[in-house]
Amino acid sequence: MDLHSGSPFWALKNPLFQETDTLTEPIQTDVLIIGSGITGALVAHELCTAGIACAIVDKRSIAGGSTSASTAQLQYEIDVPLHELAEQVGEEKAAFAYRASLKSIADLKKVVKQTGISAEFTQVPTLLLASNRKGLRALKEEYAIRTKHKLPVSFLDREALKETYDIDRFGALKNNASAQIDCYRMATELLGYHRNNHQLKLFPYTEVIAYKRNADHFIVETQKGVSISCKYMVIAAGFEAGRFLPKKVMKLISTYALVSEPLPTESLWPERCLIWETRQPYFYLRTTSDNRIMMGGEDIPFKNAALRDIKLPEKTKVLENKFRKLFPHIPMVTDFSWCGTFSSTNDGLPYIGEYKDKKNLFFALGYGGNGITFSMIAAQLIRNKIQGKKDKREEVFGFER
Repeated sequence: MDLHSGSPFWALKNPLFQETDTLTEPIQTDVLIIGSGITGALVAHELCTAGIACAIVDKRSIAGGSTSASTAQLQYEIDVPLHELAEQVGEEKAAFAYRASLKSIADLKKVVKQTGISAEFTQVPTLLLASNRKGLRALKEEYAIRTKHKLPVSFLDREALKETYDIDRFGALKNNASAQIDCYRMATELLGYHRNNHQLKLFPYTEVIAYKRNADHFIVETQKGVSISCKYMVIAAGFEAGRFLPKKVMKLISTYALVSEPLPTESLWPERCLIWETRQPYFYLRTTSDNRIMMGGEDIPFKNAALRDIKLPEKTKVLENKFRKLFPHIPMVTDFSWCGTFSSTNDGLPYIGEYKDKKNLFFALGYGGNGITFSMIAAQLIRNKIQGKKDKREEVFGFER
């Protein structure tokens, strides 16, 4: 299935990744990672840095799936607000999940610094806007519980929001802990870095069609008829990982996004914050390094790719209208628009680790709107599991929760 259609900005902005290998005969490796997007790249980074030999296969081009369509906002907030998540999983686990997500942003920054890659990592604040009075009440509950657990947050009333950002909404929560990246560039440059420095093998257009487990290793069969032997497997293929799981753990969502023509710097809002709203389906926006405005949302349940795609012009107009209501003075003109499919879970948390009796078969499934921060968590957790180290995060993000 096509994971996206239209014109995803990152795939147009960046050159295609060309440094790959050809799988023509059976190979052996410590870890086989299925999926070459940002999740697979971060898993490879953690494992290669630890001295563990890896190979990556992907049925598409390198990072050619959902990564090229992501709007790449790094926020510690999870799709389910903390005060609601606390009711679902308990307050301590919910706060733990939020703290883990917060730490992952700093860890992503370290990855960029340590490898010297150019991922356009930029620290920016986040504004969560109250769309209506109901949203304002929710924000006040959210502010109270985040403050209780010492998470970075401040509250802006309507007057302060209007004075500082010229935004007319009922109020907002703000934090300075967020960031944004070019996730396609981060994924491809990470993979290139470890291919050059740690012999990471990259096999695009290589689909896994079957696997079997022997006493101490897996034999993986590809569509090209070549086998790969490995001690561990990591499934980092997003919602397409479902065929490796015995039961469905996610629901599919269609989402829409666009990017504007470049604007003068002075036309953009103060601090170039990440902005999103309490209303569902939510609306969010950010800027890019070349002064474009990127926005998205208008999520609907996924039924099929054709229905998702046919709604792209309609959803693009809805996004444009929402932006103009928020910032009527900014002369935004759409340059590219696209749509894609992603997965979400009932509690907004990812699934990371081994599934029940599937020993040495790890899942790195960063379902949800902040999948990149979850991907960082997954990469670290899986590295720890392979090295025999305990990781408390498995209790919150594992399949047994």
